[in-house]
Formats: sequence, C-alpha cells, structure tokens
Amino acid sequence: MSCSEPVIAPSPLALTPEAWADYDLLDSGGGRKLERYGAYTVVRPEAQCLWEPSQPSDWEEATATFEGVEDEEAGRWRKRVAIPENWPMAWRDVRFRARLTAFRHLGLFPEQASNWEWLAERLGGAQGERNVLNLFGYTGVASLVSAAAGARVTHVDASRKAVAWARENAALSGLNQAPVRWICEDARAYVRREAKRGSGYEGIILDPPKYGRGPGGEVWRLYEGLPDLLAGCASLLSDEADFLLLNAYSERLSGLALASLLAQVLAGRGGRIDWGELTLADASGVRGMGLSFFARWSRS
Repeated sequence: MSCSEPVIAPSPLALTPEAWADYDLLDSGGGRKLERYGAYTVVRPEAQCLWEPSQPSDWEEATATFEGVEDEEAGRWRKRVAIPENWPMAWRDVRFRARLTAFRHLGLFPEQASNWEWLAERLGGAQGERNVLNLFGYTGVASLVSAAAGARVTHVDASRKAVAWARENAALSGLNQAPVRWICEDARAYVRREAKRGSGYEGIILDPPKYGRGPGGEVWRLYEGLPDLLAGCASLLSDEADFLLLNAYSERLSGLALASLLAQVLAGRGGRIDWGELTLADASGVRGMGLSFFARWSRS
C-alpha cells in the first residue's frame, strides 16, 4: 500500500454519458424535463430547468406526466395512454425493468451511465478476481454492470422491494447465476459486521440518499451519517483495492466536499480523487443540467 496522500484533482469534471439506445432527454424547460425511457416518454419535474422548452408541442404527446413537485414525498402519474406496469430497457449488455413509481422515479437514474461507463472500464481491464461492494444498491444496475465486467458483487439495500427488483433485473440480464450476493440490510450495520469479520473489497460503490430508513427502522441522514460510514468503507478496502466511488444527490453538497471527505478517510493510500457532477444534455445540444455530485478514488 502507498504511504502517500491521495491527490485531489485540481478542477471538476462535468460528465455527460454517451448516447444509449433506450434513453433520451428530449427537451427541458419550464421546471420540467421530457424524457424517453425505452418505448415511452415521460414528463417529470426538474426545478433547475429555468428556460423555456424548445419543442412545446412534443410535450403534449408524452405517455405519462408526473403530477407533484420535487420536494414532495409522493405524487401521481397522469397517463395519456395505457402503459404496462413495467417494461424492459438496456444499457450495453445489462437489462433492467423501468416502472412508474409514486416518487417520480423509474428505477434508474440515466445520468449514472457515466459512472457505469467508468466501472465497466476499470473492472473490465482488471487482473484477477475483484470483490465489489455496492451500498444503497437500489435496483442493481451498477451491481449488474460490475458483475458483467467479471466482478464478484455484494449488493446491499435496506428496501426489500428494491432488492427484489434488482434480482428481477439480474434474471432479465441473464446474470441470475453470476456471483452476486443480494442483501437486505442497513448499510451501516452491514459495514460494521464486515469490518468485524476482517472482510476486504477491491472496489466500493455507494450512492446514499439524503434521508432513509433501514429495515429495522434505522434512520439515515446524509450529513450526519456519511463521515462515519465512509470511514468504515475505507477500512474494508483491501491492500489491492482499486477504487471507491461515492455519489450523492443533495443540493447542499458539492463534488469537492465529497472529494475532501474521501481524501481524509483514504489518507495514506495514495492514488487520485476525481470529482464533479453528473449531467444530462437535452436534444437542443446547448442546454443541460447537473443532477448529482460525485467523487471517485482510484489507485492509479
């Protein structure tokens, strides 16, 4: 293990994913965004879209529109035509199901494709077996991207519904026999148990929410819980560890703040910390939005 300090990149990255067949940000404006998820188009709130839409007539043909605002706990979908409970989508060789949820999400976050690209590249070129821990794994797309690249994955989420959804996605991807452990547990409790066992991972992914509850009623608050959780994750990195990827959806955080926290918990490991935001650009080619902040440590 290196005894040098991690180097924080001097400037941020704004990462927009490569175009992929099953998703498009078609238009944006008026506090909303018009997106295509596979065969269906949806309208969802996005407060930062302060401009006017480029193609307002296209919005009238959207399959479904979410009625509610971003900071509400739940809303409802108004459907223009019949739409199935779920439908298949794909990113490269990984397949998953999208569905309309009461929280305006569809089971995936398209801007995360920039992180999926990075994971596929790092793990696909790795030598030897790589154990990857995915905390707050949600519906499992990052877990399946990692498994498809040859990693042994431990997927942890506090929601039984999310873990079941992730397992459905694994079967749809033909990865139901891949070396993935599916665990429904509070992330902090799992990290503590793994530390006591002396477990080690060559890569860790975590995408914590601002607020959440564990299966036993445990309360998670991002600003209170993240420092200790991240320190626990650092203790689980093996001597051959290659990366730690941290993502957060919170308007009061920044990529640089995440990078600074990573540098603290990874002191003495050397390597580099890149940071910035994940973005999407609409079809106009001139307008886009930042949707989450990230910091990712890599050994080389």
